[in-house]
Amino acid sequence: MNTIKVSLLVILFIVLSFYVNAQLKPLNQYGIKHIKFLYKTDTVNILVQNKLGEENIAKPLFLFCQGSGSQPLIKLEGNLMYGIYPFSTKAILAKYHVVIIGKPFVPLIMDKKNCGVDFSFLDSAGMENKNYTDRNNLSYYVNRNKAVLEYLGKQPNIKNNKLVVAGHSEGSTIVAQLATNYKKITHVIYAGGNPFGRIITMIGGARTVENDSTHYAENAFEFWEKIVANPNATDLTTGNSNKTTWEFSKLQINNLSNLKIPVLVTYGTKDDVRPFCDYFRVKTITEKKKNIYFKAYLNADHNFFTLKPDGKPDYENGFGWDKVAYYWLTWLDSH
Repeated sequence: MNTIKVSLLVILFIVLSFYVNAQLKPLNQYGIKHIKFLYKTDTVNILVQNKLGEENIAKPLFLFCQGSGSQPLIKLEGNLMYGIYPFSTKAILAKYHVVIIGKPFVPLIMDKKNCGVDFSFLDSAGMENKNYTDRNNLSYYVNRNKAVLEYLGKQPNIKNNKLVVAGHSEGSTIVAQLATNYKKITHVIYAGGNPFGRIITMIGGARTVENDSTHYAENAFEFWEKIVANPNATDLTTGNSNKTTWEFSKLQINNLSNLKIPVLVTYGTKDDVRPFCDYFRVKTITEKKKNIYFKAYLNADHNFFTLKPDGKPDYENGFGWDKVAYYWLTWLDSH
């Protein structure tokens, strides 16, 4: 299981490195507004990005929910800043104010040299903040994000005729649950998610790399037994707690199927989630759903890189995220 995790972290680093900007400038010079929002007793970091010069023009919100991990929103390497999003927001900003919400009790800004190998926020002992691990679960993110959207929707530069929520990987699960609970959402983009839950993805990933001398899938089943025995435990020093895995393993296929608003499902055909997204597509056709749309990217992995013949991501043959985000925008224009 650790081998799978490390490979995803390496991909994350390369994805981010495509978006290194020039000399670091104040955030407002990038069209970014930092908002400190109080959710219950927690201070939440919100970044709202606008097209430069159009900060006060009323536009709908586009919320992006990122994947797993305790990464800060702004990652530095000396005077250079890595991109906040895994895709260019330029085209989206012409029509939307783009929002991203920080992970709980993770600093807004960190230098790479002070982060873990995956840009994670760790203390000097290599442990994650307990305030983070206690809140790193689906129910917290959904309720917090709902409160943030309610707050932002009252701002004078926000149009409430449209509210888009997009999420990738872990973020896709947050989006599916959020859209079920918050009826002001008008459009959902579900990217790289497994509608059958996290544990199924973990088992599927283990199956692809195990052999006669390894027992990765059996280890995953044993791991799940321990989760089920104590699903609400959050006592850990790093990684995902029982509660995190338990909640993100909940089925979302029925939540997505029951939505009446437009839903777009995007995924790579070489991603471990592919069989389950394909099944979901079969289900929507069978049930004659007309509001759920699918876009599969051939030979693309979890982060939309195409794969080489040896099965490894081809980092030199183009970056898929921008193409995916552009498709999101064209889809939104027509639905």
